[in-house]
Amino acid sequence: MDKRFVVSLFITIALITGVKQYIRGSYNNYKIFKYTFQHSLEEKPLYEEYPSEYRDSNHYGPAFALVIAPFALLPDAFGTSLWNIANVLILCMGFYSLPLPLRTRSIIALLCAHEALVALLSFQFNVGLTGLIMLSFSYIISRNETKSAFSIALGSLIKLYGIVGLAFFFFSRNKVKFIISGLISVFVLLILPVFISSPEYVIRSYSDWYISLTEKNMHNVSLTSMQDISFMGIVRRVMQDASIPNLPFLAGGLVLFLLPYTRISQYQFTSFRLMLLASVLIFTVIFSSGSESPTYIIAFAGVSIWFMTQPSQKNKGILSLFLFAFLLTSMSPSDLFPKFIRNEYIRPYSLKALPCVLIWFTIIFQMLITDFKNYKNYAAG
Repeated sequence: MDKRFVVSLFITIALITGVKQYIRGSYNNYKIFKYTFQHSLEEKPLYEEYPSEYRDSNHYGPAFALVIAPFALLPDAFGTSLWNIANVLILCMGFYSLPLPLRTRSIIALLCAHEALVALLSFQFNVGLTGLIMLSFSYIISRNETKSAFSIALGSLIKLYGIVGLAFFFFSRNKVKFIISGLISVFVLLILPVFISSPEYVIRSYSDWYISLTEKNMHNVSLTSMQDISFMGIVRRVMQDASIPNLPFLAGGLVLFLLPYTRISQYQFTSFRLMLLASVLIFTVIFSSGSESPTYIIAFAGVSIWFMTQPSQKNKGILSLFLFAFLLTSMSPSDLFPKFIRNEYIRPYSLKALPCVLIWFTIIFQMLITDFKNYKNYAAG
């Protein structure tokens, strides 16, 4: 449970996955990221396909060009591994920023190690984004609104998921400072890409980004897509009806998500706050048609935080639900599951999302009925 061991383990996983995938020539996502910087320098459209350079297309915001720049300038042999290492360092910063005992933070990190491995194999920024969401929470709790606002702005302008950090706004002791810091952060990050391109190019790129995300969302709801591992995806694929819309699920989910905010008297308790963090992390993924297997590092961090903030004497139902999530959500991409089960059942029916959906409804129920003043667990306070 030593922090140095846990961080070293994550760095080792990042290094091994980076080297392995580079040697195999299986780092297409990294190429997309790298060329985002190159295309910005050359003022080429960021969201078109470039078959001679990589497969698929970019879906990250224009500000990402600056984030990937230090890695893109290096040979791929080094850039791939260092990119993964940078992501796990942000993730570990997120884990160890949580208002929990050190041992509990280490356990949460270790529970997420396999899910991080899955994301790192495809060089996903979701690893770093998970850390940024947790940091945005922890900075607000520790009254550092400026850093929280910057974390939210950075995550949002790279990948829209980052905007969920705004869910912690009501925990801020200095809301004016938070709002001003957020506006300044957004403004700075919006204009920074101008220094490697031009104002006209950046404005056009943000417009293209919106169009790209809209088109991607339409593609995601396909019954054969690798995305849509979500609550809606389960229903669509079980019913074999791709025309089932997102809106009813999103509207209902948002209402349930907001209900715990009515319990203002509970805001002061660390356990309630951590429950909300877990809810945010899971909600972000299970109600997104863009969710794919590597996205679940975000949701599983929420699952692990939820589990470790339960009463120390966990009942069988809570334990069973977590084990169900650990097996079906985290371990289903591994060789623990025979290939035919993954290909015939788990992927076609988006079953990786199922335990997270059940846990999210459990979290909402617990947040609505529990008096966290008398909630005895690792996070009680």
